[in-house]
Amino acid sequence: MGTPASPAPDDAQRLSKVVAALVPCSRREAEQYIAEGWVRVDGQRADEPQARVAAGQRVEVDPQARLQPAVSATFLLHKPAGVKADAARDLLAEVGHWSGDTTGIRRSKSHQVGLKELMPLPAPASGLCVFSQDFRVVRKLTEDAAFVEQELIAEVQGAIVPDGLARLGHGLVRDGRPLPPARVSWQSETRLRFAVKGIAPEAIEWMCAQVGLGLVALRRIRIGRIAMAGLPPGQWRYLPAGERF
Repeated sequence: MGTPASPAPDDAQRLSKVVAALVPCSRREAEQYIAEGWVRVDGQRADEPQARVAAGQRVEVDPQARLQPAVSATFLLHKPAGVKADAARDLLAEVGHWSGDTTGIRRSKSHQVGLKELMPLPAPASGLCVFSQDFRVVRKLTEDAAFVEQELIAEVQGAIVPDGLARLGHGLVRDGRPLPPARVSWQSETRLRFAVKGIAPEAIEWMCAQVGLGLVALRRIRIGRIAMAGLPPGQWRYLPAGERF
């Protein structure tokens, strides 16, 4: 679908109005075509429905354009170590969209509206992070966060004290309160696997220190039923419809 835009001479029009006449479709649908990246002005992608186009500018709608259902989006990001929360949000740009994403969801500017970071990782840690505008996901990972299991891999150094694994699993007391039970096991000589509920990732370094270990690196690989799997560092994918934490 493509033709030169034809507003009245010297009277630029809103891009959404031009697209609505070009398709044709409703103004709301025109805004969705623009937000989903199907529209180009003079060969350049345009994602601002309110942008003005003047006489002589060429407005094109991709012939393959198909509007996707308007649903709330949830991003799964592999945060690199050293990236703070604000910078992690910046990684959710189109350039970071993982090519292995099989959801078929097309990146839309509307997916950034009301986006919340859930169960954040400390800056030194890497691994799975969640950003969502879906109220069901937000509620699950805020109100019910203490009941959602997190799986983390801790790279450690030092010599663990006798019965250290047992102490990590149960018995540690912090600030006068016992920590919830945890499942802790060795993955290798220098890597511990933690499966925890109600324990923030920030507490793992303290837990390791109590049994003679220094934390070198921490990576979260799973939240609830959602695993990071093959998602590369610095890239993101959408949470598929039907999958739950």
